[in-house]
Amino acid sequence: MPDAEQVAAFTDLMLAPAGDDLDARIAALLASGLATDSLLLDLLAPTARHLGTLWEEDLCDFVEVTRAMGRLQRIMREVVHRFGVEPVEPREGRRILLLPCPGEAHSFGLTVVERFFREAGWDVTCTASEPSHDTLARVRNDWFDVVGLSLACDVLMSRMTETVAALRRDSRNPALRVMVGGPAFTANPEGCRQVGADAAASDARQALCIAESLLDLSVIPC
Repeated sequence: MPDAEQVAAFTDLMLAPAGDDLDARIAALLASGLATDSLLLDLLAPTARHLGTLWEEDLCDFVEVTRAMGRLQRIMREVVHRFGVEPVEPREGRRILLLPCPGEAHSFGLTVVERFFREAGWDVTCTASEPSHDTLARVRNDWFDVVGLSLACDVLMSRMTETVAALRRDSRNPALRVMVGGPAFTANPEGCRQVGADAAASDARQALCIAESLLDLSVIPC
């Protein structure tokens, strides 16, 4: 599994102005025995979080981070296309809405979570690429069993609390389950209760297990 030093080195690679032979680098990692899931969860996702930290600390500008995130998105799409498992037909009782907390700028992790849920047979709606979406209209008009929200910075914790309450109030599903994740909750596990959510997950694997458990479904091995 990639360590912190490798994540930092990969972040530098993403930020390099001229880029590098990314395809060859990724192929070498996979050839060395790194599993696709580990590549996504243990290298690409931490790299995205590290880029967000560099931006928040003014160590990178918007253009640099945007370019680097674009590279990460391209790598993820290509890896999933070449090595990913084909999504299975969605099963009844497994509908999830994934979205960043309103005001949250970091959403790469949600795209990774989306992939895991689709491959497990969930019907997934992800708004990571729709910054202007109307979340409340979505839960009023469509039925979701679970909503998953992500948050990177605890500055928006009060906004998250308001959003969770509004989702529960407006949801067509009176038994809606709400799950949260992201660096803000990794650093503060108790934040889950503070915002009124049912559970918090540290990564995509755990999110999938927790979502199944919240609905009292047959839980896949974690």
